[in-house]
Amino acid sequence: EEGAPGRAGERSEESSAERGPGAAFHMFVLMEDLLDKLKLLSYEEEALRRHNMRPLSRHYFALPTNPGEQFFMFCTLAAWLITKAGHPFEQPQEYDDPNAVISNVLSELRSF
Repeated sequence: EEGAPGRAGERSEESSAERGPGAAFHMFVLMEDLLDKLKLLSYEEEALRRHNMRPLSRHYFALPTNPGEQFFMFCTLAAWLITKAGHPFEQPQEYDDPNAVISNVLSELRSF
């Protein structure tokens, strides 16, 4: 019966129910923790003002609102964090190829 068609969807619903009712809100908690850590690193003064960007909301990356804007913000923060960690990293531009940007970020992180 486990291999019966249609059972996979039921199993995934059961597994999310096994994690508890708060599992759906876990991403919001993670985003709030991320924002707290970024504030401790003074991201508003060091990263956002340099690029004339607005501060993140408590749930900025938890809800898909504007994927292009969110991706650019992620890349900006990733480049800033890599540089802050002591590895010079060129700030990606808004219209750079997303695959190339992610490849560069991952390559730099692997070099750590």
